Amino acid sequence: MILSDFEYAFYSAIANNNNAKEVMEKEVLRELAIVLTQRVRANASIDWTIKESVRAKLKVIVKRTLRQFGYPPDMQKLATETVLKQAEMITEELAR
Repeated sequence: MILSDFEYAFYSAIANNNNAKEVMEKEVLRELAIVLTQRVRANASIDWTIKESVRAKLKVIVKRTLRQFGYPPDMQKLATETVLKQAEMITEELAR
């Protein structure tokens, strides 16, 4: 299964953690990246980087998704911030 550019960006963000790679299988990380992409795309608005309430909602969605997939708790905060930074970098594409 080939990941899209967005999915790969999120995969890179969450797989950057050696702890996660040890605990989670590669396929689970891939599925997590796909689900994160879908959920961020569904909840990102054009001005989400400016509006704090929308950003907070997106942050909660990312955290819940990481938890749902069993992402190591000790690294969830860093992974959440990294995913949000990746989303900011591709904001225009996500809002389309």
